[in-house]
Amino acid sequence: MKKCTAFVLGVLMTSLACAQQFSEKITKEYTFEKKTADNTVMVANMNGNVKVAGYEGDKIMLEVTRTIFAKTEARLEKGKQEVQLGLIDRADTLIFYTEFGCNTFGRKFDYNKKDKWNNGGWGYNWDCNNNNRNCRPEYDHKMDFVLKVPANVHVIVSTINDGDISVENMKGSVDANNINGSIRLANLVREAEASTINGDVDIEYTINPVQDCRFYTLNGDINALFQKGLVASLSFESFNGSFYTNIDKMTLLPAKVEKSEKGDGIRYKVHGNRYQVGNGGGAFLDFETFNGNVYLKEKTN
Repeated sequence: MKKCTAFVLGVLMTSLACAQQFSEKITKEYTFEKKTADNTVMVANMNGNVKVAGYEGDKIMLEVTRTIFAKTEARLEKGKQEVQLGLIDRADTLIFYTEFGCNTFGRKFDYNKKDKWNNGGWGYNWDCNNNNRNCRPEYDHKMDFVLKVPANVHVIVSTINDGDISVENMKGSVDANNINGSIRLANLVREAEASTINGDVDIEYTINPVQDCRFYTLNGDINALFQKGLVASLSFESFNGSFYTNIDKMTLLPAKVEKSEKGDGIRYKVHGNRYQVGNGGGAFLDFETFNGNVYLKEKTN
């Protein structure tokens, strides 16, 4: 059996007899050129964690741990050249992203008003090397983002593989999207959206929202904690999951029928499991899972 021996060099570079690894920490500070109530920080990651925390300051403090894995020195060097921290500065919006060989991040022109990455019509996403989906990098990589941002900005973050998302202490709106990982949103005061495929979604509010919110996971649970006295309307949908709550004052609402015209006729969709929480009104809270439960709670003290 061949034994791998590690040697630590320079910027945390590790050479293994049967693998190569390079890791470095990138630290930067930014400010918005144009300061408005709509200032937004966006993070588009592919492999790795994203952690954002609000604070009472005016700088965006970024720390990224960039790690490359490869089986040969040549492939490792190629990964070091191709995997980079990307930045798009739109004066009132800062977009941080992972750039590497098989994907180019930038403006997209197929506008979809439901896509949060449009940022008011300015759409951004990855182009898979001019739609060449057979492109396979000769290395693996991971980018772990940690940011401290002004608490009143809006946050839009995403990652795809090998990472979780955490956003806390924000006074602006929050939108978080993951594929293979969990989402944690803590100490929120405004509207939020969170969606993942394989992972739990945890939400905690210090002030109950007054604008609509949506939370979704395919394979995971949703744990939502609000302040006592929540006033909202609520929708719950699941294929294999159940809904649990410690809130006493909940009234079942009539089913909502949604009508839309299709090429072959008229389509009707019935939305059941709709509730009035408290005295009604307030925000609309939309919870949806496929294989998980929803746990909606009010704080008891």
